[in-house]
Amino acid sequence: MNPLPTLFRTHLEILQVNLGYRCNQRCLHCHVNAGPERTEMMDQATIHEVIAYLESSNVQTVDLTGGAPELNPYFKELVQSTRAMGFHVLDRCNLTVLEQPGLEGLEEFLAKHHVEIIASLPCYMKENVDYQRGEGVFKTSLRVLKKLNRLGYGQTGSGLVLNLVYNPLGSFLPPQQSFLEDEYRRELGERYGIVFNHLYTITNMPIHRFETLLIAKGERLSYLNLLHQAHRDSNLESVMCRRLISVDYQGVVFDCDFNQALGLPLRWKDKPRVHLSELKGIDLEGFPIPLLEHCLGCTAGAGSSCTGVLSSPG
Repeated sequence: MNPLPTLFRTHLEILQVNLGYRCNQRCLHCHVNAGPERTEMMDQATIHEVIAYLESSNVQTVDLTGGAPELNPYFKELVQSTRAMGFHVLDRCNLTVLEQPGLEGLEEFLAKHHVEIIASLPCYMKENVDYQRGEGVFKTSLRVLKKLNRLGYGQTGSGLVLNLVYNPLGSFLPPQQSFLEDEYRRELGERYGIVFNHLYTITNMPIHRFETLLIAKGERLSYLNLLHQAHRDSNLESVMCRRLISVDYQGVVFDCDFNQALGLPLRWKDKPRVHLSELKGIDLEGFPIPLLEHCLGCTAGAGSSCTGVLSSPG
């Protein structure tokens, strides 16, 4: 029995834009099945439709994701346009992409435009990172983090925000975010001289690649039971889908990035799918959000969102 009721949207604050599923990595937990072989990428016309939507919206934050969003050839155009319009811009970065051929100088570009970087680093230990993300990823990630630090990212008073993201390596919930943040800060600081602003812990969703891994290990049912048992009604007040919409590479709108990965578009006016251009000037506050079993990944334990936990321990 699904314990989750229908929720209703509050004021829209965040437009999350998936610029495509191509990525230079192929992580075990990736819920969008991103990888080097994927070809789906947002074209320039859709980029312009995103900008046009933002011109008529009250959105405060533009959250760029992928795949690796930086691999989209119009990434810089979108960043420059949205920053010029006064939006706060987030780049969900896997770090290693910043050393890809053709992307030289991208760190300096992000710093120049004061883009907040949310960087994936599933552990502060080499063995765990390379297991989840691929051989050599940890070493490259450290090199990129050190360069970002030299540019001012994560440094007190610089205004350049660098946040890290932890994903569990298996079928368990993340540990307490504040405790793990202290561990990351100590280990990365003492071993490598790396600083950052905050650590976000994000629960792995039992969909696509991570679900395949669970099935292969015979752990899918036990993981779903874990999410059910750890569900907290109090987290429903703060789940990210209440104040966010997610847009895929074609401009189709979803309640969240996870629904996008599952091909479950936002329902509006009984349409099977709605394009972002159709929502210009539309206030979605009060619109229903149907919740499904995978949504328990956001409500379990301390909760999970694109900016970490939803509630304090207790």
